[in-house]
Amino acid sequence: MSENNQLLPPEDLLAWTANTTRLLEKTQEVLNQLYLRYSQFSLSPALMSNWMHMAEVYQSTVNQLLAKPEFLMNSHMNLFKDYTLLCQNTSLAWLGQATEPVIDADPKDKRFKHPDWQTNPTFSFIKQYYLLMCRHIKDLLVEVDGLDGKTARQVEFLSRQFVDALAPTNFVTTNPEVLQLTLSSKGENLVKGLANMLEDFKRSDGPFAIKMTDLNAFEVGKNIAVTPGKVVFQNELFQLLQYNPTTEKVVKTPMLVVPPWINKYYILDLRPDNSFVKWATDQGFTVFLISWVNPDERHANIRFDDYLKLGTLTAIDEVCRITGEEKVHTTAFCIGGTLLGCTLAYLAATKQQKVVSATYFATLLDFSEPGELGVFIDEAQLAQLEEEMNQKGYFDGRSMAMAFNLLRDNDLIWSYFVNNYLAGKEPFPFDLLFWNSDSTNLPAKTHSFYLRAMYLHNLLCKPKGISLNGVPISLTDIKVPAYFISTVQDHIAPWKSTYAGALLHQGKTRFVLGGSGHIAGIVNPPNANKYDYWTNEKLTANPDEWLAQAKQHEGSWWLDWKAWMDGFKDTLIPARIPKGSEDAPGSYVKRHLSKGIKEQCEKS
Repeated sequence: MSENNQLLPPEDLLAWTANTTRLLEKTQEVLNQLYLRYSQFSLSPALMSNWMHMAEVYQSTVNQLLAKPEFLMNSHMNLFKDYTLLCQNTSLAWLGQATEPVIDADPKDKRFKHPDWQTNPTFSFIKQYYLLMCRHIKDLLVEVDGLDGKTARQVEFLSRQFVDALAPTNFVTTNPEVLQLTLSSKGENLVKGLANMLEDFKRSDGPFAIKMTDLNAFEVGKNIAVTPGKVVFQNELFQLLQYNPTTEKVVKTPMLVVPPWINKYYILDLRPDNSFVKWATDQGFTVFLISWVNPDERHANIRFDDYLKLGTLTAIDEVCRITGEEKVHTTAFCIGGTLLGCTLAYLAATKQQKVVSATYFATLLDFSEPGELGVFIDEAQLAQLEEEMNQKGYFDGRSMAMAFNLLRDNDLIWSYFVNNYLAGKEPFPFDLLFWNSDSTNLPAKTHSFYLRAMYLHNLLCKPKGISLNGVPISLTDIKVPAYFISTVQDHIAPWKSTYAGALLHQGKTRFVLGGSGHIAGIVNPPNANKYDYWTNEKLTANPDEWLAQAKQHEGSWWLDWKAWMDGFKDTLIPARIPKGSEDAPGSYVKRHLSKGIKEQCEKS
């Protein structure tokens, strides 16, 4: 064969051979790591139970569909017609003729942004073929009768996981961007991708976790969670942080912030330019914040009651003791808001007046429609989960993180699978995703009570539905003025459900709906000038009616909240300087699961 007829010049052939050899070696290294990691691996009883349950659900679904042969035949015929039209259009496109797509992706679907999905006939065919399959599966599920609401949501959720995993963007040869990169780099991207995968396997000492951000780009207390302050109190459950004032005069009534104990508090103190803590301090508030402990086996007997007694009630008393005040303003996020609602109901039941106002960030109090998290919660799944939790004394936070990621699998799993493993790139440094990767464990008894009382049986919204510290509580006893902020795209605390919780309060209540989702819509400082928010002075019985009558505003809801807080017309006093031997952010927040809690606790 002459030199001109060779497929590749000698130097390119040598480079391709070298890259292929390195790719094979790296593949073998990953496979060896997999073997070492999982050679003695066995499925947990909870996972086995979940799989068996899902298998039963799918069998029931299939049986329902098989009982409708006429519908199945019509559905398959419609799919065949669509595929036939797609093949005709693709043939015409290859001949240079313009055709209309049989089906197109949602403009918000980031997976199909590359121009080849529109302009290249082959990739356009692959995309449309996939989208037709997705639509066909969705249409089939609509026709399934006799499934209760929760089971129907489970079927829909798992079907979505299935079709998302099979997206053509997740494979080298059917992703035009990755394919071009592979050819241009002679496979170097795949070598780097396998190295990234191997690194993730080595780093994940629990459930496998794909890296979503540069984990070395941030350090708690150095360039994240850096608002100055002191640890002014601590017990076995939390450290109380008090932040340095930035104004000469401060509002007389101090503010206590109650973050969730799922993940860490610094979602409210990421960087100075998006820190709610710093911004609130700059507005003249004396800000105190609870930094929850990251539990291990030593916290096995910590109950939900303890988060009330040793947590919020103790924190309120300590803030009052330190400042000399009798009452506090309160602000809480997500499950921290659920605890705050319990706290206010408990204070009302015990005739204690210690809170001036309550602000709820994306908080569920009525769990009748808990969103997609509900697919993970039923009696069978909880029983197995409790058995595993009770053996360890806690629920592994990395499993919780995986569950949350599955709710947005395309954004939080598959996009990074493509970027890290197929394209061989490093994820960008992103403070929010660093926080998202910094998981926390949950005490077994606390988590079990929360899932059963709130999600499974929805007892909190019922009068005296639950008792804490031996006291039956009712949210309808709360007369404290309240501000509820929820977000329109929230998949963890759906806004219509949070709205139902707002209706339970008997005090003057303001409900505001922000843009975006559970995190980005809340961590939305005015200087970013992002999203909009909606207000309506009247709380109607129906959330859709409330929104239809609501007024839309540009920018951040933080300014609306500040105006609401100014309505309390509090006295201004000289700024309070925190006193403590340990600087914020304190030691509790620095305990990372990936490095071993027990070891870090001993060092702390």
